[in-house]
Amino acid sequence: MILPRGTHDILPEEAAKWHVIEKVFMDLCRTYQYGEIRTPIFEHTELFERGVGDTTDIVTKEMYTFEDKGGRSITLRPEGTASVVRAYVEHKLFGQVNQPVKLYYKGPMFRYERPQGGRQRQFNQMGLEAIGSFDPAIDTEVISLAMNFFQMLGLPNIELVINSLGDKESRQKHREALIAHFEPNIDEFCADCHTRLYKNPLRILDCKKDHDHPLIQTAPSILDFLNEESKSYFEQVKRYLEAIGISYRVDPTLVRGLDYYNHTCFEIMSVEEGFGGQMTLCGGGRYHGLVEEFGGPEAPGIGFGMGAERILIALEKAQIALPVDNMLDCYLITAQPEAELKAVELMAAFRKQRIVAEKDYMGRKLKAQLKDANRKNARFTVIIGETEINQRAYQLKDMEGGEQVEVAEEMLVHELLDRLKREERN
Repeated sequence: MILPRGTHDILPEEAAKWHVIEKVFMDLCRTYQYGEIRTPIFEHTELFERGVGDTTDIVTKEMYTFEDKGGRSITLRPEGTASVVRAYVEHKLFGQVNQPVKLYYKGPMFRYERPQGGRQRQFNQMGLEAIGSFDPAIDTEVISLAMNFFQMLGLPNIELVINSLGDKESRQKHREALIAHFEPNIDEFCADCHTRLYKNPLRILDCKKDHDHPLIQTAPSILDFLNEESKSYFEQVKRYLEAIGISYRVDPTLVRGLDYYNHTCFEIMSVEEGFGGQMTLCGGGRYHGLVEEFGGPEAPGIGFGMGAERILIALEKAQIALPVDNMLDCYLITAQPEAELKAVELMAAFRKQRIVAEKDYMGRKLKAQLKDANRKNARFTVIIGETEINQRAYQLKDMEGGEQVEVAEEMLVHELLDRLKREERN
C-alpha cells in the first residue's frame, strides 16, 4: 500500500519542526490578542461556492466534493476564511463586546491540483482573520504579524508586496475597462478566461496558463480606477506600514485568487536562492460583504493564510536550523535483569515531575545501553544495579561534563530537577 498522490506522512523528526513553527505562530497570535478557532475539515459545498467564488480555480477545478449518505454535497475545506466567517455568523460573534473579533487557525486543507514542491493536495495552513473593523490600522496589524512571524523564524530575503483592489465602485469601473481591454482578443486566451471575461475579468490577470500573455502585462491597472475613498484608505495603510518600519513594494497586478477580496491585498514572498524565483509564503487581504453573504450584519474583515510546507522549504533553502528540543533529561541504565522493576519505578517518578526520561526496552547489555543513551542525547544517566538497589543510592552522571555524584534514592528526583534548572539558567 502507498500514499495517495499529493499527500505525505510527517514523521517524528519532521513533526518536531512543525511544532516549532506552530508554537512561534500561536505565541505571536496571543501577543496580538488573537484567539484560536477550530472549524470542521468538511463543510457544505455551497459555503465555498458562495464564499470563495464560482469563477475561481479553487471552486471550478480543485475542490474535493462528494455526496454523503444523506445526499448532501460536502466539500473538504480548500481554505480557511469561509469557514471562519461562517462560524462568526453562526455563533453571532458580531454581538460580542470585544470588537473586532480576532481569530487564528491551523490545520489541513485540500485542493486537487498537480503536486509539486510546497504544494500538495492535502496541505497544512496557518492563518488568521480580524472581523468587524473598517480601520486601515487593522490591515497593518495583520500584515505586521505575518512579517514578524517570518522574522522570528530568521528567514532572510522576505519581500512584502501590496495592492489595493478598491471598493465596489472602483472595481466596477476597473471591470468595464478590463472587458474592453481583453474582449477584442479573448480568442487568444484559454477557455477559463473566456468564462471569466464577463463573470469576473479580474481573474484573467491571475490566470496560470496565460500569465505571460502581453495583454495581461498591459492590462489597465486597478490603481488608475480607485475613487478618492479607496485611494485614501490605501494611503493610510501605506503610512502605517512606513511608521512601523515595514518596507513594501506596490504591485498593481496583484489580485489574489479568491473573489471576496477588496481594498488591501498582499503577499509575502521568499526570494531565497534555490526557489528558481519567488515563492509566495503568505497571502491575504481585506474583504467586505462576505459576512453579509453568509447571513450576518455588515462586518468587514481582513486575514491571511500561509502554508506550513512552504515555510519549512524556505527554512531549509536558507539553511536555518529550527531550535528543535530533542534533549533527553535522563536515561536509566539497568545493570542486570533484576533492576528492571526499580528502573520502571524511578522513571515513573521522574515523569511525574516532567523530567524527560527513558530506559532500554530491547534487552541490551550495559555497554549497548550507554551507547543508546549517547545516541539519544541523554543529559544525565543513572545506573541501577544490585548494589545501588540495596544501598538505596545511585550514581547520577553528567554525560557532558563527566561529573558523577552519589545521590540517595529519596533525593534523586530533587537533585536531578535542581541540576536541570541550573542548566536552564546558564
